[in-house]
This record gives sequence, C-alpha cells and structure tokens, in this order.
Amino acid sequence: MRARIRTARKAMVLAAAASLGAGLLAGCADDGKSDGSGSSDGDSGGKTTISVGLFGTMGFKEAGLYAEYEKLNPKIKIAENVVERNENYYPALLNHLTTNSGLLDVQAVEVANIAEVTATQADKLEDMSKVSGVDKSKWLDWKWQQATTKDGKTIGLGTDVGPMAICYRTDLFKQAGLPTDPAEVGKLWAGDWAKLVKVGERYKSKAPKGTFFMDSPGGLIQAVLGSEKEKFYNSSGEVIYKTNPAVKAAFDLTADAAKKGLVQSQTQFQPGWNSTIANNKFAAIACPPWMLGTIKGNSKPDAAGKWAVATAPKGGNWGGTFLTVPKSGKNVKEAQKFVTWLTAPEQQAKLFKVQASFPSAPSTYTMPEVTGATNEMTGDQKIGPVFAEAAKAAPEQVIGPKDQIIMQGLTDNGVILATKGKSAKEAWDSAIKTIDNKLDQ
Repeated sequence: MRARIRTARKAMVLAAAASLGAGLLAGCADDGKSDGSGSSDGDSGGKTTISVGLFGTMGFKEAGLYAEYEKLNPKIKIAENVVERNENYYPALLNHLTTNSGLLDVQAVEVANIAEVTATQADKLEDMSKVSGVDKSKWLDWKWQQATTKDGKTIGLGTDVGPMAICYRTDLFKQAGLPTDPAEVGKLWAGDWAKLVKVGERYKSKAPKGTFFMDSPGGLIQAVLGSEKEKFYNSSGEVIYKTNPAVKAAFDLTADAAKKGLVQSQTQFQPGWNSTIANNKFAAIACPPWMLGTIKGNSKPDAAGKWAVATAPKGGNWGGTFLTVPKSGKNVKEAQKFVTWLTAPEQQAKLFKVQASFPSAPSTYTMPEVTGATNEMTGDQKIGPVFAEAAKAAPEQVIGPKDQIIMQGLTDNGVILATKGKSAKEAWDSAIKTIDNKLDQ
C-alpha cells in the first residue's frame, strides 16, 4: 500500500491509544483536487498564498477558519489541496519528503505515519517547538511526544484526536426493541467488546428489514484494537501483531460478528459504504468524533437528529493528525504562523463545535464550545462530555512505523473475507500473508 522507506523506528512513540484507521477518513474532495490555485509564490492578487496539503475532510475550511485567518491577515490567502484517502496521500508525501521537492507550505501527517516521518524525515521539516507562540503545555503530553524526535525536535503540531464512542441510529434501535437513551445504551456493552456483539445479536433478531447492526468488519476491529495498550509493536520496536493475543482475539471476535451477519460486507470509506449511510443500512458504528462529519457528509437530510452517541465498551482512540511545515516550502515563516494559529486551543474548540474534530488541547475540554457542543446528526445531545471521558479513559499505546500497513491488512485483506464466506482461519491467513509481503518490501 505504501512506498515507504525501510528504516524502522526502534524506539516507539508512546501515545494514547491511537488506532490507525483514521488514515482512511473519507473526504469531500476528489484525489488531488484543490479548492484554490495551489500557488504559493505570492502572485495571487498581491497576496501570499499558503498552500495546504491535507487528506480527507479535516474541517478547517468548513469551520470557517481559513476565512477567519484571511480576515485577520488581509495579505494572506489559503489554498487547500485535498486527497480523499490517506493511503493515496501519504506515499506521495513520503516521496516528496525523501526527495525534498514538490512539498506544499503545510503538509498534514496522520498519526499512522507520524512515527515514520518523525524518525526518518525530521531534517526536512521545521522544528515547530521553536516558533513564537508555541507552548507544548497546550497539548496533551502524549500527542506532543508523538511528533518529537529523540533529540527534542518537534516536527508537527497536533490538531485532533479520536476518542472512541459508538454512534447509533435511535430509530433503528427503537424498531429492534433496544433502548435509545445514550446512558442506557452504553450500559448494554459496558466493559466488554463481546457484549457489543451480543447486543448485535439482539438487534438482528428484530432488525428492520435490510439493515445490519454495524457498518463494517473493519470498523469493529479498528475500535477493539484502539482500546488495547499493545497491538502491532512492543515498546522495544519489535513487530508482535502475529503473536499478540489481543490482536488475534479482536480478529476472531470480528470474524464471529461477520459470520453471524451482524456487520455489512463493506470496506469503510469506499463508495458502496458511503451509500449505506445514505440508505440507512446499519444501526451502529465505531465512532470517534470525526466520524460524525463522515456520517453527515453521506447522509440524506432526513437523517439529521436520528443519531446518538454512547460510551464505547472500553476507552480507546482512533485517529489524529499533525500539521508540519516543510523547510523547502515557499512561505515557511508565514506557514509557521498559520499552523501555530490554526492549532491553538481556541481554533481547536471552534473546529470541534462545527466539524466534531476533537481537540488535542486539554484546556478546551472545559470550554463551552466543547462542553455544550451538539451536532446536527445527534440533535440536542451534548456530545462533548462523552468524548472527553473517552479521551481520559484511552490507554497509552505503542505506535509503530508500519501500523497502517498492518491495520489495513487485517481489515481489507482479512476480516472482510469473513463476510464473504471464508472461515476466521482463512481470513487470518490471508491477512498475515498480505501484511508480511508488504512489510518485506
């Protein structure tokens, strides 16, 4: 999947359980399409154009933050270039970093890739810890450390994190005879992912015709592994995914749910999966805050207010991004100022209020934008406290340079096969073969 360099990071970064599928966030833009000129040479009407490379819908534009910054800085124009899937964005970014050419003024890096970029490409990126106005104490400690080298250089500033919850359709739950109040729903599966599967069996017994309990096998295994302290690597940097019993247990639980027909035979963030959101084909989904944006982007208008957010069986994290400033960018100083402003707590709070991207700045957790936050899809439910508690409950997790390769092998070449008639062993063997082949590349 990735044209990655082979140097592995021996000392893994410890972080709050950042399960990696956020790299597969679905975005609104087509691959490689830009909403602006993409120019950063200062010829846009006499303004300096800061080019920003992103993957997926990160929400900065949607939350009005670009417009706000341009108003505060009349000589600046922001040009966003979005690639929909990180699996397409990152190989190109890594190639540009390796050759130190073709880089935009600002480049996003997903948590799946931050260990590799920090360990191998730090010399191509500015040390953001040295920028005026940047104070590491404003970020969660683990988030800051994820983008910090052994010698103390911080190559990216954190944007969001992905504390895990379960989003569900209250109308479909009601039709299946399940409770709909978020507190009561959370009690159904508290403390054990296996209980979530049991609830799925209850749902299936009275499910509205043509619906499944959960959206995909990939989403389920992402969530389960996101709550584990160790999954693919240990603290010594050794690959342990094949021997870690937590990984096999998560795989088998997901395969069992697939065998029982509780999850759709869909791969997340693909067109077919997107359409199942629009057509109300599933009742529940593993749901970090950013997933609400994905749900909104793919739903029909009448779905607004029919979703709710419940506490997940165990605390975990799925996703998170950093903004870096390449040294070879055309507008380095202006880009540094912009990234510093864009990742400040005040802007993180605004982003969450509009786009549901949960802040990595803990001071925001008591701000009204977070404590009183609602979402169009979840009606008047105050969702901020649910995600704040999830963030606090997330364990620290070892993140390795090839985590996303391993995770995608487990999902797209593994558990998905269990929805197509393959046994759990056959699906596991397929995943192992795919992963090992890619790790050897």
